[in-house]
Parts: sequence; structure tokens; C-alpha cells
Amino acid sequence: MPAKLRKSRTDKMLAGVCGGFAEYLGWDATLVRIIFALILVSSFGTAVLAYFILAIVMPE
Repeated sequence: MPAKLRKSRTDKMLAGVCGGFAEYLGWDATLVRIIFALILVSSFGTAVLAYFILAIVMPE
């Protein structure tokens, strides 16, 4: 059965979006958070909007 993209219930700091991506990809959550932080800096804050949209749209 293919993995489903969901917010993490166990590995979350804010809403569980990065933890959910880490579980989906099979990566460490810290690595996903570092990648997100790099994207955040390079996108001049647009990634914050994307994070909040994903926090609302992604299922639990």
C-alpha cells in the first residue's frame, strides 16, 4: 500500500507538516526542517504562507 501524506502526530514542532513530509519520504525530520529553513530564507517568506496552507489542507 502506498504511503499517504499526512501531518505527523508524534514528530511535530508547530503543526506537524515537516514531520509528515519526513514520514512520507522516509527521511529524518531534522533534515526536512533544515531544507524548509533554507527554502524559507531563499523565498523571502513565501514558504511561511505555503506552510500555513499545508497545515490547513493536510489531513491529520
